[in-house]
Amino acid sequence: MTGNSIGKIFRVTTFGESHGIAMGCILDGVPPGIQISEEDLRIDLDRRKPEIISEEGISQRSEPDEVKIISGVFEGVTTGNPIGMFLKNYDQKPKDYKSFKNIFRPGHADYTYQKKYGVRDYRGGGRSSARETAMWVAAGSIAKKYLKKELGVVIQAYLSQVGKISPKLKEWGEISKKNFFCPDSSMVLKLKKLFSSLKKKGDSIGSKVTVLGRNIPSGLGEPVFHKINADIGHAMMNINGVKAIEIGDGVKVVEMKGSQNRDEMVKNHLFLTNHSGGILGGITTGQDIVVHVSFKPSSSIKIPCTTINHLGEETTISVSGRHDICIGIRAVPVVEAMLAIILTDHFLIHRGRCT
Repeated sequence: MTGNSIGKIFRVTTFGESHGIAMGCILDGVPPGIQISEEDLRIDLDRRKPEIISEEGISQRSEPDEVKIISGVFEGVTTGNPIGMFLKNYDQKPKDYKSFKNIFRPGHADYTYQKKYGVRDYRGGGRSSARETAMWVAAGSIAKKYLKKELGVVIQAYLSQVGKISPKLKEWGEISKKNFFCPDSSMVLKLKKLFSSLKKKGDSIGSKVTVLGRNIPSGLGEPVFHKINADIGHAMMNINGVKAIEIGDGVKVVEMKGSQNRDEMVKNHLFLTNHSGGILGGITTGQDIVVHVSFKPSSSIKIPCTTINHLGEETTISVSGRHDICIGIRAVPVVEAMLAIILTDHFLIHRGRCT
């Protein structure tokens, strides 16, 4: 299997399966002199933890997610050497998946993995499981700390849509795990009722996560085939369950006129609007980067449907066990991590060429 790495200078390579012994990653290109501890990584990993609010539709898999740093950090400071990290899988229940050993779950990678490799790890999807993203979050935590230290960059994401419910960005302080990373406290009760209803029906719902990168310097990005928006798109589309990404006005531009969509400029290098989402010609403008990431509803639901087995015979399937009703909730720190990884990579490239 190839395709286990992302980034050119700040490069993350991961390994492990959902119900294997451990997940891990190698992080190359980290500059020396950054203060990093396992506690730093735990902050974002705790935000990703799946066991929260299980009664309202979040996966009940309980993992401590205690990442161990095994190289590249000495006396609390990065040395410039590759950083090796891993976390053990404790709450493994592969028996929950034995009934799917010879059956393809619709909407999952079971069928495509089998067709490509001729063999697959049926325990929770193996390498295709969202459990993989734990190491992305760990690597992203290091990237976020570096960006904040060097540039003052702040990256924050929130749940911006669930089904037809679209919370507005009103209260940054309300964006917490307990409130589903929702920035509008008036919408939390609606979300709880929706998740409770879906849980009773055994169904799931799609969602959208919006991430902002603030205090972004201008000039990051490498045209023509290494545009920063293209790399952001690549990173976000690799997150499990993502079906679309938008930057700035996104798909709304289809209905806009040029006079509405362009961002006029005034003296002192100021933009009057930010329809572009902080990127022009594949290069950052210095405005906030704005990215919207759309997640499909989880395919692991109790409502029966038709599928086939490994012999090509039709059968029915109902997926029970520990699954998310709304993927977007747990994806918030993952989206932040991926934006941080791409921004760090482009900053290091820019610094090597232009400063």
